Amino acid sequence: MSLALITGSTGLVGSEAVNFFHDKGFDVIGIDNNLRKFFFGKNGSTSWIKAKLLKRNKNFQNFNIDIRNKFALKKIFRKYSGKISIIIHCAAQPSHDYGKNYPFLDFHVNATGTLNLLELTKVYSPDSPFIFMSTNKVYGDNPNKLKIYEKETRWELKKDDKNFRGIKENFPIDNATHSFFGVSKTYADLIVQEYGKNIGLKTVCFRGGCITGPNHSGATLHGFLSYLVKASLNNRKYNLIGYKGKQVRDNLHSNDLVSCFWEFYKKPRKGEIYNIGGGRYSNCSILEALNLVEETTNITIKKNILKTPRVGDHIWYISDTSRFKKHYPKWKQKYNTKKIIEELIENQK
Repeated sequence: MSLALITGSTGLVGSEAVNFFHDKGFDVIGIDNNLRKFFFGKNGSTSWIKAKLLKRNKNFQNFNIDIRNKFALKKIFRKYSGKISIIIHCAAQPSHDYGKNYPFLDFHVNATGTLNLLELTKVYSPDSPFIFMSTNKVYGDNPNKLKIYEKETRWELKKDDKNFRGIKENFPIDNATHSFFGVSKTYADLIVQEYGKNIGLKTVCFRGGCITGPNHSGATLHGFLSYLVKASLNNRKYNLIGYKGKQVRDNLHSNDLVSCFWEFYKKPRKGEIYNIGGGRYSNCSILEALNLVEETTNITIKKNILKTPRVGDHIWYISDTSRFKKHYPKWKQKYNTKKIIEELIENQK
């Protein structure tokens, strides 16, 4: 039987991947030590997801291992080396704010942890596709230099702008403010590419936009839509940080993302990169998201607009997913933003 090794297995994307690949008939090994609880407190804990995964999936095991610990990881790779069919690397320190305050921890988790996994893949499982969950923050704040104009509820590009359909993979990453998180993830992104192009591993970087879904343990510092819905329903108020709350995000459901993993697994490439997100099919501003919550629930949310934006935050970001669709034309999105928000609301009941 094939085996999938998934880091960050109790996080949003990792847990979705656990269920997906288990349902495809894989044995699944999860690597997750719930570091999110350390980062974000009890609201960020993923222990509830771990319990759901273990109950649902009979051929799933989760190991409480920190990806910075190469020795502990090596034991897993060595034990299962003949069975591993795919490595899906989702574990990360995901917060801009946390990365700035704790740069060494941020870098060691995001950069060193990724390097550990690549080296072990090279030694013990060199034929297995290696999927890395990267981020659109590799572009830093360069998207903010686009010709963005203000509308009633969002910032936007004109339809004749070459970037109107979204940001492509050749968008510049230099001469920008990235945030410390963005820098550590950029290193990981580049080294994953290098192990593909230089060494020949079947690697891919998915540069995600706003990935979301019901398994997201949204917290103040991470998890845009998940936290927005939770805070709105529980507190009837929400802080919009910078840009008048009109900054635009494209929203991709974690199930649609994991479907991308499956397509790549069936036909892997070497050293590949894809911008992946909701695209023009699924996007909204923060204000628009709050309006959707109000319309769906018939509640009124107090909107507190803070003037100072987060460092490296995007005013407007939509992913151009055309490159992935060209390489993998069978992939289709099932969820738009409205459907995602309705599911998140239902999950909070």
